[in-house]
Amino acid sequence: MSEFPEFKPIEIADRDVIREFCFGYQPETSELTFTNIFIWREHYKIQWSTLGEFLIVACNAGREQCFALPAIGPGPRIEITRKVLQWLRDERGVKDPAIERADQRLADELKSSSEFRVTPTRDHFDYLYRTENLIKLSGNKYHPKKNHLNKFRKTHQFSYEPISREKIPACREVAELWCQARRCNDDLDLIDEANAVKAILENYQQLKVEGGMILIEGKVEAFALGEMLNPETAVIHIEKANPEIPQLFVAINQQFCEHQWSAVPFLNREQDLGDAGLRQAKLSYQPERLIQKFRIKLA
Repeated sequence: MSEFPEFKPIEIADRDVIREFCFGYQPETSELTFTNIFIWREHYKIQWSTLGEFLIVACNAGREQCFALPAIGPGPRIEITRKVLQWLRDERGVKDPAIERADQRLADELKSSSEFRVTPTRDHFDYLYRTENLIKLSGNKYHPKKNHLNKFRKTHQFSYEPISREKIPACREVAELWCQARRCNDDLDLIDEANAVKAILENYQQLKVEGGMILIEGKVEAFALGEMLNPETAVIHIEKANPEIPQLFVAINQQFCEHQWSAVPFLNREQDLGDAGLRQAKLSYQPERLIQKFRIKLA
């Protein structure tokens, strides 16, 4: 029998308990927020449990795909990491169990043990930016972005507003436009991303995230959603724009930063998942640094 308490599917009612674990840990990595865990719950078949001081989040998408996130709680976490990997192997039947998206902190805690293989996973590295840079777009390295923003300003009479409950349906329409342009129905990963966007919008008030939108001639054409990750950093979960309007992504990025996050030193804009176009786009904003993540397996 597993010594873990029974795992349960994640629900919106679990927010306060899970958020207390996550924010108490003061994470750098974007996965360790209730919002991220919740909106991707269907894609990864996410379940959770606790063991003593630790929160355990497991993704049960299928035996070969089943993995866990790093145990959230006090270090050093050698023993709990071993238990989680053994539980995946013995209780879930995973032949080669892994903990995914582990941060540098956990990697350092495991250095003294020969029980584990710790491997960097570049496709999951988060991009960390100075908020001031994304607002001002100053200097030669941001010159192309500043030109795009100036062109947008000259071309469109627009306004920025915080997302209100009444505007949620309009934001969903923007997300659907984006999805049609990307042919989401032909790509399972994009279908799952669309479902994640739908989940965050449907539960906008309960998740207590911050949202902003750009309106052109009174119509919502772009929106973004994020929240505090730790006292120095906000994480941007979702950013969508009407793909038919040039420079709109540059505009919503800059406006959301300026209006919502100007008092926060850093912004985590999540990972690129190995997508070449997305990687180029994220690098073009000149990250302060990449936040490394690791895969942990039994040696």
